[in-house]
Amino acid sequence: MSDISNRNERLKFRNRVLFKRLLVVVVSMAGFSYALVPIYRTICNVAGLNDVDRANVVGNISVDKDRTVRIEFDSNTAAKLPWKFRPLQRYVDVHPGEIRKVFYEIENITDHDVRGQAIPSYGPNYAQRYFLKLQCFCFTQQTLKGHEKRRVAIVFVIDPKLPRAAKIITLSYTFFGVDGISKN
Repeated sequence: MSDISNRNERLKFRNRVLFKRLLVVVVSMAGFSYALVPIYRTICNVAGLNDVDRANVVGNISVDKDRTVRIEFDSNTAAKLPWKFRPLQRYVDVHPGEIRKVFYEIENITDHDVRGQAIPSYGPNYAQRYFLKLQCFCFTQQTLKGHEKRRVAIVFVIDPKLPRAAKIITLSYTFFGVDGISKN
């Protein structure tokens, strides 16, 4: 009998150890999930992904007439996206703090509806922190009917805190297909 009671004691001990370890895992998971919201906000701020929130800051920005920044526009489409996509202006010269609106044109060159999403990139990379988009076709997916052509806008302002060494910013958009693109 003592062999059975020793086995039961060892089993109870191992169960308690397992329970404690599982409790630590559950508490850690709960803590991590609670911490995800501030971590996500921090990552978005660092990466410049909170353009919509930054639009509220524009009311406090004054125009810096003493300097000009050239904004160059570029456009690309992913390999399998059957669209033509181009900026209607290759560049604009703006004063930091000045609100500007520019247009791009997108065209679906197929016979069927196609949905796409534009993803921006900036050169130099640090410029994204100072490029405040108030309105942008990149905020939502675009669905074009077969052979539809559409003019889309971006309204932006360059934050006057942009380092003075920055004379040119390149804003490049790449359109990617979203669901159902391979119906050709």
